[in-house]
Amino acid sequence: MKLTINSDTSLQAAIGELREQYRQHRFVTMTIKEGKSRSLDQNAISHAWYEQVARELREDSALGVKRFCKLHFGVPILRAEDEEFRAVYDGAIRRSLSYEQKLLAMDMLPVTSRMNVKQLSAYLEAMQQHFAGRVWLQFPEQMGRAAA
Repeated sequence: MKLTINSDTSLQAAIGELREQYRQHRFVTMTIKEGKSRSLDQNAISHAWYEQVARELREDSALGVKRFCKLHFGVPILRAEDEEFRAVYDGAIRRSLSYEQKLLAMDMLPVTSRMNVKQLSAYLEAMQQHFAGRVWLQFPEQMGRAAA
């Protein structure tokens, strides 16, 4: 069961659910993840950048760029900060699959969707650094400054 608490009402519902689970089973394990989940703006930026890199470099499709970025930038971020992700990735993918298979696995493995705002910011910054000098990836606030 996964509960997201983002309001007083959802907090009350979660407390009620926790009480009920404890009453029924007398044992509950709870994991708390701090921080806001990724923002829609960040999600939109990442997808716009996959398209931009694909259009400008013409080395791969937007899907191929997405796979590459998830594997090279997203996986290291989550392996460093998310024990559950690290255990699954290391156990099922890290040593078991070839590089090409790992890229394909990115279609099925939640990477950026598991990230919070801070992690996705680091992911986007890693994309900027990697493609710097080849593709100019800008955040929307940078676009306004560049036009001025």
